Amino acid sequence: MNCDVLKFFSQNVWKNKLIINTILEIKFLYNIIFIQEPSWLTIHFIPSPNNCEEELLVGVPHYPNWLTFTRTPTNQSDFPKVLIYINICVLHLYFFLWNDILNHRDISCISFSNQRSIYFMINIYSDFSQLALKYLKDTESNTHNVIIMTGDFNIRDSIWDFNFPFHSSHSDSLFDIADSFSLDISKPLENSSTRFSNNDYNANSVLDLVFLHPSSPEFNCHSIHPDWRLLSDHALITIDIYICKERISHT
Repeated sequence: MNCDVLKFFSQNVWKNKLIINTILEIKFLYNIIFIQEPSWLTIHFIPSPNNCEEELLVGVPHYPNWLTFTRTPTNQSDFPKVLIYINICVLHLYFFLWNDILNHRDISCISFSNQRSIYFMINIYSDFSQLALKYLKDTESNTHNVIIMTGDFNIRDSIWDFNFPFHSSHSDSLFDIADSFSLDISKPLENSSTRFSNNDYNANSVLDLVFLHPSSPEFNCHSIHPDWRLLSDHALITIDIYICKERISHT
């Protein structure tokens, strides 16, 4: 059976350009990269038709062989908190960014095509105010065939963090959202913290989660890599999803 492998990499990079550049250089390991809290940098100044002063042109790191998918900022305070890089080796699957389905700076929804069907993938950064979750809860997207929803959800809960004894009401909203996409929370192959404290007063925690279809073989099979954090305070998460011509297979 002829299959493509979507090799996912997801990490909150803590607004660090060096981490993104390092990730994009390891192009032989991954072909879909979900980034939370990317670095938005001044590229150069451009002439402005509205005033005599030049305007800033701000963007994210780009790299050969990668396409960038992200929402266009509407103003200086609206820079997206998520972006997605797709390697050109899988572009034959026809990826597309759906801002008309989910139009929020903290959410990226992209699709690909396989055997005349469209499948969706969602990258989320939900801050401590849970703006992304509130948006998703209030938005009827009617999105089907979501194969993965992952990112930094900033929720501590005993359901996925065994070192935390309490339940969060935000988790209920998160599970309602996941259920609307026919997804459930996936357990990693080995339990690990995903966010690491930089002081002795705060404990490490699990904030980065993966939601998959419960019938998919890769359910409960994603990996957390705390030793690959580079300069971030978040571990990275990886998972492989097999896309076959006849059907979508997960492993």
